[in-house]
Amino acid sequence: MHQYRTHTCNALRADDAGKTVRLSGWIHSKRDHGGLLFIDLRDHHGMTQIVVPAGGALLEQAERLRVESVITVTGEVVVRDEGQRNPSLPTGEIEVRAESIDVQSSADVLPFQVAGQEHYPEDLRLKYRYLDLRREKMHRNIMLRSQVITSMRRRMVEQGFTEFQTPILTASSPEGARDFLVPARLHPGKFYALPQAPQQFKQLAMVAGFERYFQIAPCFRDEASRADRSPGEFYQLDFEMAFATQEDIFGVLEPVLAGIFDEFTPEGWKITEGTFPRIPYADAMRDYGSDKPDLRNPLLIKDVTDSFADSGFGLFAKIAASGGRVRAIPAPGAGDRPRAFFDKLNNWAREQGAGGLGYIIFGEEGGKGPIAKNLEPERVEQIRQACGLKAGDAVFFAAGKGDEVVKFSGLVRTKIATDLDLIEKNAFRFCWIVDFPMYERNEETGEIDFSHNPFSMPQGGLEALNTQDPLTINAYQYDIVCNGVELSSGAVRNHRPDVMLRAFEIAGYGPEVVEERFGGMLNAFRYGAPPHGGAAPGVDRIVMLLADEPNIREVILFPLSQNGSDPMMEAPAPVEPSRLKELSLKLDLPKPKTTSK
Repeated sequence: MHQYRTHTCNALRADDAGKTVRLSGWIHSKRDHGGLLFIDLRDHHGMTQIVVPAGGALLEQAERLRVESVITVTGEVVVRDEGQRNPSLPTGEIEVRAESIDVQSSADVLPFQVAGQEHYPEDLRLKYRYLDLRREKMHRNIMLRSQVITSMRRRMVEQGFTEFQTPILTASSPEGARDFLVPARLHPGKFYALPQAPQQFKQLAMVAGFERYFQIAPCFRDEASRADRSPGEFYQLDFEMAFATQEDIFGVLEPVLAGIFDEFTPEGWKITEGTFPRIPYADAMRDYGSDKPDLRNPLLIKDVTDSFADSGFGLFAKIAASGGRVRAIPAPGAGDRPRAFFDKLNNWAREQGAGGLGYIIFGEEGGKGPIAKNLEPERVEQIRQACGLKAGDAVFFAAGKGDEVVKFSGLVRTKIATDLDLIEKNAFRFCWIVDFPMYERNEETGEIDFSHNPFSMPQGGLEALNTQDPLTINAYQYDIVCNGVELSSGAVRNHRPDVMLRAFEIAGYGPEVVEERFGGMLNAFRYGAPPHGGAAPGVDRIVMLLADEPNIREVILFPLSQNGSDPMMEAPAPVEPSRLKELSLKLDLPKPKTTSK
């Protein structure tokens, strides 16, 4: 018999009755029933109930053991009595009657309980992450993550992609976030950077002629934490393909994502079928107030500025006259809600920094409410028709200028659909956001700047750069969004040196700057580069959606805390002066803040 186990804690069934077996695992829980001691023994695979008979040294030994101690139990498999079976447990028909118990490791008093569903502070859970990971939900999340990555690899290989590993120590690059820097001991005063993404390397792999690359890639960014963003490091399904159009790239990623979500989603859930919707950026901002629209939400925003221009409702008329916009967010069925519903939304709008949230309620005889009182009836009717509403419905308004009113109307759309319970349940709805603007005007300087990724190919190529107003040029750049969560950005890359130099020139960067900062990739393009493009959906966010977790740290094995520290390993930590000297570094720490009396 094996020293530790003949079976795992999920393997035994009624057919095994009468066998002498050996199991090893953690004591999940103990229950004393009139002299008999019941132990739930847990390992990676599952749980088995152990019975320690009354009387004798074995019972005394078992009673002394704390939960989470690691033991090996040898005993006979017996079928439980009819009324004692547990149908929710795969091993629920049997139990093992202990004949001997070997203690492999005794547990101290726990900082929190592994058994049960009680919530504990995150800093405590991260400090004792190895205990937290023993809990059923966390164990399930991490196993899901592993299975999702395995599925990704299989699906990419099936489409002819080859997995490569790109460097971790590289040069600093302006990806939009801060780099993590690594001092180079053999090159005093110089630093490596951990890659924010394998962007340049995967493009260089295309130049090298490999054509279809992918990698489950670690990325490092020194940026603030959010619920859907892990500080420090994250992983993405990074891929690139040569001689590919934007539609070719979509054709690769859509079946991978749809297949993964279908594979790991409970039966009965709805997943976008066939080709994912393509929504131009301008349309997304107009109709949803966001470039990350949640398509489970059926509400569409309408621009009703013309209905308020020169109208009797002075506030919105002034906004329209000054170049602002009035956006209407329909609220089907809200007309029957009590006044408190509208007051609550008005207070919520003020909490978001808005002046309030105006509305019209539609009845059989027209519009009601403060706005409808001061607005001509024919204009109220225009708004009702524009929003496709009927008696018993309502409409809310967001008014103002520029991006501010667009984004606020998007928040209102989400809030109303949530409060009216209009969000489609048990569904994953995907879409592509396409046609991102190549450039935007910097509000502070008034200068033309890149709006997103400077390495995207402009639609229309060099001719567009030379002949069009830069603010009218779109890029072959796209995001894939699921349920309002951005899973990935991507682009068809700018692979021509002449186009790249002109694109940067428009944004105010001379050729010498481009040569200095991106010379490696630019030189590679001068030796013949194929058209290429790709994307990099985030592994952490995909698993977060599949596990229905609101926080990304719930699906990462050993995450950093919200402030970017690791309370378990006590990182980051100071280093000895001798190490700093070896690296030719001297600390220049900020002075401690003093409080004036």
